[in-house]
Amino acid sequence: MSKTRNRQVPAGGKTGARQPAGRPGPRQSSQARDQRQPGSAGGRAAGSKPAAGRPAGARPAGTAGARAARSQPGATAAQPATGPGAIPPAPRWLIIATLALSVIGLGISIYLTIDHLTGAVPICSSKGIINCANVTTSAESKVFGIFPVSELGLAFYAFMVVVNSPWGWRLKHPAVRWLRLGSVIVGIGFVLYLVYAELIQIGNICLWCTGVHIVTFFLFVLVVFDAVFRQAPVNPVARYGARK
Repeated sequence: MSKTRNRQVPAGGKTGARQPAGRPGPRQSSQARDQRQPGSAGGRAAGSKPAAGRPAGARPAGTAGARAARSQPGATAAQPATGPGAIPPAPRWLIIATLALSVIGLGISIYLTIDHLTGAVPICSSKGIINCANVTTSAESKVFGIFPVSELGLAFYAFMVVVNSPWGWRLKHPAVRWLRLGSVIVGIGFVLYLVYAELIQIGNICLWCTGVHIVTFFLFVLVVFDAVFRQAPVNPVARYGARK
């Protein structure tokens, strides 16, 4: 009996209770867990060492940061603010200048329209070549003998005040830009006709009409300048992606 109790089980041997087949022992389970853990001694190949200052199995900070920036919906690198066909906003000085000219032209047109409807003579000199009464009461003061020039100018400048307002310049639709450009082209063409009618057919000049002509000319210059030189910006992100 004493010999049986004092007998020791050798290391790695089996005790009287048998272990079920296919189930690893406690030592084997710990070794398997060590092998499955990333960065552990069992999971790394022999001779490999993690980088200093970085835990084993961690990704480089630069790669993770770049992927995180690209995954964000508001990131500028992956989603540029302007597309390849976008138009930059109009400068503030252009908006103020065109609006001021449009308001001046509208004011003069309202005054001439009131004088035409009431039959009053515009406040103007009637000596020499300057004679507003002869110009505003001539046959050339109506287009085709039907449409008064003053009322056409009133409609033109009412439209120009709208499209040259800050609200009109903020509109991104291409039709607004084409309407603005087409209107000033038609307007400057009509001004050239009126100047010809005053100098050649009537032989007199109206100072109020000349003021409208000057305003229309400067408005034409600014709108054409905007249409020609305010182009879409070059997108460096899109260009770099196309090169790659």
